[in-house]
Amino acid sequence: MAEKKKLFSFIPQVELSMVREIKVSGQKYNSSEEVAKSEFAQNLLKSDREKFICLHLNIKNQIISFEIVSTGSLTSSLVHPREVYKGAILSNAASVIFMHNHPSGDPEPSNDDMEITRRLEKAGNILGIDVLDHIIVASGGFYSFRQNKLIDGKNRKESKDVDI
Repeated sequence: MAEKKKLFSFIPQVELSMVREIKVSGQKYNSSEEVAKSEFAQNLLKSDREKFICLHLNIKNQIISFEIVSTGSLTSSLVHPREVYKGAILSNAASVIFMHNHPSGDPEPSNDDMEITRRLEKAGNILGIDVLDHIIVASGGFYSFRQNKLIDGKNRKESKDVDI
């Protein structure tokens, strides 16, 4: 019996806390196009590798934090719902906007982009975190899943754009 108590004392306790390293202005964007032209998008366009970021928004659709979830290769970036939503949960986000770049210059989504967007939207619905949009930025323009009606927004009021 004493041996069990000794083993149990070696199990680490996890403590969660948020570290605010960058002050985000609480910027509110009103359309997918505004997000696609934001400083977040401009930074993605400078990258020679795919990067996937998640913008975390409060109930008023103001950006409260963001996270670079994944940095990949020239043609892909590994994205898993668990990693994507970890930061959103820790920042108490009410909604998220996903954004990634295509270094090739073509903003059209790949089959993998379509599949991960569906998975992320399902996970968001389970967690109660709204997915406002997934935007792909490239030198050839941008692609909004919301504008192309590939984000269904069941948990949000209907709008012609992301209404963020």
